Amino acid sequence: MSLPHGVLHAAIGRHFVDHGTAPSIAALSRQLAVDDAVIAGALRALADDHGVVLHPTSGEIWEMHPFSAAPTLFWVESGGRGWWGNCAWCSLGIVALLGADASITTRLGGEATAVTVQIQNGAVTTPEYVVHFPIPMTQAWDNVTYTCSCMLLFDSSAAVDRWCARHAIPRGDVQPLSNVWAFARAWYGRHLDPDWTKWTTEEARALFARFGLTGPTWALPVTTERF
Repeated sequence: MSLPHGVLHAAIGRHFVDHGTAPSIAALSRQLAVDDAVIAGALRALADDHGVVLHPTSGEIWEMHPFSAAPTLFWVESGGRGWWGNCAWCSLGIVALLGADASITTRLGGEATAVTVQIQNGAVTTPEYVVHFPIPMTQAWDNVTYTCSCMLLFDSSAAVDRWCARHAIPRGDVQPLSNVWAFARAWYGRHLDPDWTKWTTEEARALFARFGLTGPTWALPVTTERF
């Protein structure tokens, strides 16, 4: 027996939303009424499709973008509940899936200065920060946990330049937080749908263009693969 990727993906995402944690293999087995072995196999297949990241030893869920089951630099709060986001982009995606006012607490450049982003009535209401995307999208899944760890918040483009020089990390694209928020709403908007599928590369290219995400960081090859 096999499970459609969308059904499994939606069940994982809904558990994250409702409980703030990843569902275990056993919990998914009970919920979807299939054996643990079927769930484990379906998770491996979903991971191969870049729909989830599994713990390398246990095979349990480590990340399902935009959610993380492990502590990160991004803490999303809404209605007295909280979630870890993998990066700035993912954290905004969590808020989009919650469909409610929320705050995101993080540290500028992953360093000393703590800041909180407020999103109310569907808009960013705090001062305009920027998000740095240092890893080209063609390399994002080479080590997606590292990629996300570098997608950080800054208070200016100049601060990004200083940070890159300080940490010997190449400068990528820098986007206003409000634009990344709008992009995250579109990118993650159907992640809880049971008929979810990965964006095709062409769909991803079109979404990038729609939000003005251009240049080397966002360039994708023409291919039939999904992104």
